Amino acid sequence: MTGTPPPSPLDPEIAARLKRSPDGLLPAIAQQYDTGEVLMLGWMDDEALHRTLTTGRCTYWSRSRREYWVKGDTSGHFQWVKSVALDCDADTVLVKVDQVGAACHTGARTCFDADVLLEGADSGVPAPGQ
Repeated sequence: MTGTPPPSPLDPEIAARLKRSPDGLLPAIAQQYDTGEVLMLGWMDDEALHRTLTTGRCTYWSRSRREYWVKGDTSGHFQWVKSVALDCDADTVLVKVDQVGAACHTGARTCFDADVLLEGADSGVPAPGQ
């Protein structure tokens, strides 16, 4: 992901809106479409986003392996895309999916249930205006 990036395979209007990191990536949050459960965070470049939009399966860019990976190809834990949205700054993608099996590489349903730092509505943090 260095040097001049190749032309974007995305619709030019979408590509022009994206605010990518210096390495050309966007964080992509995967969320279970029907329950709202946050499953994982991955990274997408224009090609990964294009593949996700056109195949109906989540494709990510692996920063460590420096290659594309399609969720489920090796694990069998597929993410079937239901919707894709940009946040208000166009620097993060929210992919609502139907997750089959575990989303986390550890085998857990979600990447966000093993190390909870704060839980519960009464956290001791005052609400705004209090």
